[in-house]
Amino acid sequence: MAQPKKPIEQVERVAIRFAGDSGDGMQLTGTKFTESTALAGNDLSTFPDFPAEIRAPAGSLAGVSGFQIHFASEDIRTPADQPDLLVALNPAALHANIEDLRPGGMVIVNSDAFTGKNLERAGYDGDPLPALEDRFRVVQIPLTALNREAIKDLKLGTRETDRCKNFFALGLMFWLYNRPVESTLRWLEGKFKGKVLEANQRVLKAGLHFGETTELFPVSFSVPKAKIQPGTYRNITGNTALAWGIVAAGVQLGKPVFLGAYPITPASDVLHELARYRHFGVKTFQAEDEIAAASASIGAAFAGQLAVSTTSGPGFILKQEALGLAVMTELPLVIVDIQRAGPSTGMPTKTEQADLLAALYGRNSDSPVPVLAPATPGDCFGTMIEAFHLAVKYMTPVIVLSDGYIANSSEPWLIPDIDTLPRFDVEYRTDPEGFLPYRRDPETLARPWAIPGTPGLEHRIGGLESEVDTGAVSYLPENHGRMVQLRAEKVARIAQDIPPAEVNGADRGELLVIGWGGTHGAITSAVNDARAEGQDVSSLHLRHLNPFPSNLGELLERYKQVLVAELNCGQLWRHLRAEFLVPAESLSKVEGQPFKVSELRERIDSMLGGRK
Repeated sequence: MAQPKKPIEQVERVAIRFAGDSGDGMQLTGTKFTESTALAGNDLSTFPDFPAEIRAPAGSLAGVSGFQIHFASEDIRTPADQPDLLVALNPAALHANIEDLRPGGMVIVNSDAFTGKNLERAGYDGDPLPALEDRFRVVQIPLTALNREAIKDLKLGTRETDRCKNFFALGLMFWLYNRPVESTLRWLEGKFKGKVLEANQRVLKAGLHFGETTELFPVSFSVPKAKIQPGTYRNITGNTALAWGIVAAGVQLGKPVFLGAYPITPASDVLHELARYRHFGVKTFQAEDEIAAASASIGAAFAGQLAVSTTSGPGFILKQEALGLAVMTELPLVIVDIQRAGPSTGMPTKTEQADLLAALYGRNSDSPVPVLAPATPGDCFGTMIEAFHLAVKYMTPVIVLSDGYIANSSEPWLIPDIDTLPRFDVEYRTDPEGFLPYRRDPETLARPWAIPGTPGLEHRIGGLESEVDTGAVSYLPENHGRMVQLRAEKVARIAQDIPPAEVNGADRGELLVIGWGGTHGAITSAVNDARAEGQDVSSLHLRHLNPFPSNLGELLERYKQVLVAELNCGQLWRHLRAEFLVPAESLSKVEGQPFKVSELRERIDSMLGGRK
């Protein structure tokens, strides 16, 4: 007689964190659950959090890898402050994550891993599970034993067998939250062969069946589809969106693309992704070091290609001398800095926003450069197109500041209609009559892009100061002063191409919270929650950090208090105070982790005198 199906309970939102050893496949598990959730039609936000060590000691706290996904039937912007469910594959994963779990939440542990040796490695004196039962719903499952039993007849080695246990846990989560499994099975067929393929397929299905047959779970859960704008969506990370934005810019501007890069966490994925698009006229060059990568990209810009160089904080500093050369030669180069926690190597897999002042002032002499910062993973696509447009129109290098949180997290992205993408006309003047290579556009002050090999446009270019119109080397004091002011004015005029800053909330009031980059989701969520409770607070998120939107100073004057929230020690806060003389306050966080909504709400409540 067939066993009756268990009841399904509907919930509006869920946050799950997968955690285990760095060799347990937690990032893959989270990614596959995310893909299935996207196919199920939910809005989602993810937060991969993994160690920097390639292989930390097994079972140690330093080796814990985590992946959090927040999915819902309504619009969400963050991976959630606290998970509702923690899946911990060993004691170290439990120790590192249990205090983040929502009070009364569920924790699923691999009871087979709670041996004396593993408990000692994780810093436990004894079994911690009994003490947790007063605070959480603790579900102990012998995942290792169940996984081995499911594929024992395949006669794989112990190591190969145990590497499948993350898919047993994944299958159980698919059942518990009624996620579709078909896409993961198709992925397995394209990834593995033979016994390894059969083992992973079998344990995935075993996890599904275990959920339905065990008495540990009396119900499963479903999250209704989100009501979203009609169209075709895909799940996208910030790094993927950056790469696609670079490709799209090449198509829109009708120019070949050149990426010069040196591998560095968390920017390397952009190089890997772009290397797949040679059929779009994309060339990728993995240089021997960061300086060579930037210098090669400058050469590509000189030759008339769309040039970009990607890196993270330590590499960005090494590129600064070359970036100064691009300022002097007035070439359209885009530098992407995907920021991480520092200084030096710091915490390379953790996020931070501490390279803003380096982007604004990190070069020798007066070398102004436009600076843009995407707000979400999907926003990286449009930001890259805009960066190239500004670089070519104003003949200037442009810096794009992403961060580790945006780079690795993901969200549903509405694939745009190609016909709706902005198209830019690039003027290539080939008639040399009465034309000098450095004669400037009166609106933008940009010199023409004089491509080498164009008859009549022979010119010299280099790092020495040049004469305004001819490009000839000039040591005249007056000319140098004129050129310094001209390069600064050229960047300042970019403000005419920047849309006015828009406030989320009231256009004037008691408190304005300002942020930039990956803080967008947490700030917007905190402000919207506070406004729903009657608090007089609004938010403003800056995409353009140099120059600022032309109406920013006027907006700041409309609020009695201004709070600048950022993942550094107050860099934008200092810049705003210096530029606009506003008595803004700073909310800084430098822990390698993004803001929690609760942290922002606490400061908002404090500045507004408590919740109403």
